[in-house]
Amino acid sequence: MPDVQINTVGIISKPRTDRAVTLVPALVAWLAERKIRVRLDEETAVYLGRRNEALSRQSVAEGAQLLIVLGGDGTLLAAARAMLGRGIPLLAVNLGNLGFLTAITVEELYPQLERVLRGDFSVSRRRMLHVELWRDGRMRGAYEALNDLCVAKAEIARMIDLDLFIDNQAVCVYKADGLIVSTPTGSTAYSLSAGGPIIFPAVTAHCITPICPHTLTHRPVIVPDDRTIKVVLRSTNTTYLTVDGQAGELLAEGDEIICRRSDHTVDLIRQAGMMFFDVLREKLKWGGR
Repeated sequence: MPDVQINTVGIISKPRTDRAVTLVPALVAWLAERKIRVRLDEETAVYLGRRNEALSRQSVAEGAQLLIVLGGDGTLLAAARAMLGRGIPLLAVNLGNLGFLTAITVEELYPQLERVLRGDFSVSRRRMLHVELWRDGRMRGAYEALNDLCVAKAEIARMIDLDLFIDNQAVCVYKADGLIVSTPTGSTAYSLSAGGPIIFPAVTAHCITPICPHTLTHRPVIVPDDRTIKVVLRSTNTTYLTVDGQAGELLAEGDEIICRRSDHTVDLIRQAGMMFFDVLREKLKWGGR
């Protein structure tokens, strides 16, 4: 990373978390001792009792050289979408349960911060996924995803029919509960639960994973991330588009979901001495010596 003097830090926190009640004030005091200013999102301001200083998540990273995220992977995903184009490193601290992306523990926070303030750190650059929803020839919405997009039926609905195209070439018709298009970062999330592969973060690819397909030969497909993926809904059953499990909307028959490699990336600060497969062994309890 470039040698940048850190004098302002943005903080985004998970709401209603017991650990944050004591952690946030201690962290802000630690930063103040080092003459570092803070920019707070609404949840962080609540923990500090400083609601008058609260900023929207989209504004927290403005003028900051570092963004600290306190929470689980869901908090990180929301923060990643909020800071689009900022180009600042993100230090993610796990206050949740699993935490594939938020691999740094509370106990490691201050030693990691000391390293970051010295400029002694490296980042893992993660490419995002650009998603567009088109209806009747008009773009109804656009999203950026760090993990994935999902087209899925409502809980009590029947299977849905989906047409898949890659660079406008027909691939297949799915009868399934849904379909996931994931980035390498998202390959360890919903796609993995649906039977998709684990993709090393540096691989320039997207994974298309059907959810409970009616035809058992329909397996996950990996495509280069410079290809355009189009999914067309052919069902009238209740179906939703969800981006990173947090944003999206109800779909209509004939809707087209178009996704391609995003122009945006997220720089996640690596935990010292922790590599990708170390995280997998720890989080997935893979066998070891």
